[in-house]
Amino acid sequence: MKIVSCAAILLLLSNVPAFAASRTAERLQQRYASVDSMRAEFTQTLLHKESGSRERRSGVMSFKKPMLLRWENRQPAPELLLVGKDAVWNVFPEEKTAFKYSLDAAGGASDFVRLITGRAHLNRDFDIEEEGREGESATLRLYPRKASQAVVEVLLWVDLKTFLIRKLRVYDFYGNENEMVFSRQEPGVKLPDSVFIYKPQKSFTVEDHSRNPAAVPQKPLFQ
Repeated sequence: MKIVSCAAILLLLSNVPAFAASRTAERLQQRYASVDSMRAEFTQTLLHKESGSRERRSGVMSFKKPMLLRWENRQPAPELLLVGKDAVWNVFPEEKTAFKYSLDAAGGASDFVRLITGRAHLNRDFDIEEEGREGESATLRLYPRKASQAVVEVLLWVDLKTFLIRKLRVYDFYGNENEMVFSRQEPGVKLPDSVFIYKPQKSFTVEDHSRNPAAVPQKPLFQ
């Protein structure tokens, strides 16, 4: 009969949380890999650490693989961010102004977009810890393996029944927080391509930067 040493037992037990976190992340990724489209309502809270100010927004998010995204803020002020097949649009209806960029402009938001659309390879791109479970929800803490000022740490709240993201919170290098809470999620919803096409109204002023691949919005996308 083999006798297992205390050290070996402790080593095995110490690996249990890491295995659970890795397994949850794997199932989360598998779930999103099976979803070709999604529509959900969101509430967003932006916390600026230095000033302590908070900004709250709400609206509707839609995406369709491989990389069509419509992010529509409805409150407190309307704003549209649309990643289409040929261009990125940032539209401010109250100001009757639309900014057009090349698809390269979406690169600055790639980490964030990959998270909410399930395109990130979690176990490859992040070191993952499981913070705990409560009911049908697990909380994962992610640390990017590739340094980025925009994303230094991420908290994910995962629904263990559906393996969809209920909430995520992104911390940047300066300690600012960007939190999203998703509701009324509709995975697999049919979304026509027209949802991801924008045509500015004649009364709108359009600033077209699409011919300059280096042009990026003044503020980071989705922030």
